[in-house]
Amino acid sequence: MRFYTVFDFIQPAMAASKIMAEAQVVIGLRVAGMAGMWPMGQAENDRMLAEKLQAGADAATAVMRSAIAGGSLPDMALAAMRPVGRKTKANLRRLSRKVQKS
Repeated sequence: MRFYTVFDFIQPAMAASKIMAEAQVVIGLRVAGMAGMWPMGQAENDRMLAEKLQAGADAATAVMRSAIAGGSLPDMALAAMRPVGRKTKANLRRLSRKVQKS
């Protein structure tokens, strides 16, 4: 059995930090949108719930695949964060676009 050090978890910790920062901005933009201070699509509330379920299922699948392939704990942590990170990055990009006024 291999013993892990703090250095084994630097990359997963950085990935988690990035996801947390992106998620906070997305939450702020969505709250501003719900309050009418930021333009937001009508279906954003439904999308917000549906994507969490899908990202959670994708993360669980990724962890299981990593575990079956013999991945280490840091590998499994990164595998779990990849689908969630893709979703937070896409949401941040989509919600923070500048609105073109005509």
